[in-house]
Amino acid sequence: MQKPTEIIASRQNALLKLTASLSERKYREREGLFRFDGKKLFLEGLDAGIPLFAVLFRESSMGAIIDAAGDRQLPKGCRAVILPDDLFDRISEERAPEGVICVSQHLDKFHKIITIDKCRALNKEDFKGHTLLLESVRDPGNLGTIIRSAAAFGTSQIVLSSDCADLYHPRVIRAAMGTLFHTRVMIAEDIVGVVRSLSDFGRVYAAALDETAKQLGSISFGAGDAVIVGNEGHGLSDAVLAACTDKVYIPMAPGVESLNAGIAASLLLWEFYRGR
Repeated sequence: MQKPTEIIASRQNALLKLTASLSERKYREREGLFRFDGKKLFLEGLDAGIPLFAVLFRESSMGAIIDAAGDRQLPKGCRAVILPDDLFDRISEERAPEGVICVSQHLDKFHKIITIDKCRALNKEDFKGHTLLLESVRDPGNLGTIIRSAAAFGTSQIVLSSDCADLYHPRVIRAAMGTLFHTRVMIAEDIVGVVRSLSDFGRVYAAALDETAKQLGSISFGAGDAVIVGNEGHGLSDAVLAACTDKVYIPMAPGVESLNAGIAASLLLWEFYRGR
């Protein structure tokens, strides 16, 4: 990778102001951009071919990062700049900055908004393999962990209700550890409608504990089956529970009320993988 030559020394520079603003969701949505910090994610982004908009290098760290990039190249049109160390550190989101901040366009190739209405059902070809659905999972760390687990266990796609944590929140990106860059994620305004449509392709299991729920480990998941995990505190809504075809629960030792949403989803994803 070629070393950049452009130097920015003012905090009032338009690119720096834009980069700093992307810490807030409203600006990420308005600009169609998101940011992430750190060498590992930078290299993962290059390998995944994501549409980088700009890359900001810390002056004293730039040489090592360029060397680590090797023959990888920035995408055409991506702006690369150098910042003095003190200026870089002021806009970094890392406690110990590694020396690179990336700004990317939203990953429309992998992340889509899907709608369900009376005139159009979901296309089965878009939902090959197992599907994980999430309703109102609000913690960014949980969401990032789930995305990473889905990639690790080969689940084809994830569907989020529109009130889940922001997909491009910095904590989601960090917890997903680069898997966000190549995982198929869809956001649904009508998660109940998606559940009903997916029931045409296979069983849709609600992760919920009641007298009709089947114990995880006793189920043989089919190729087109799906599972949905709910909010960390309140679980799944009544409407989603009613739309699901089956329920599943995770057995635990007595005295433990529930599992963290990220761990629960990871266990369910492992069962999909084990079944395959």
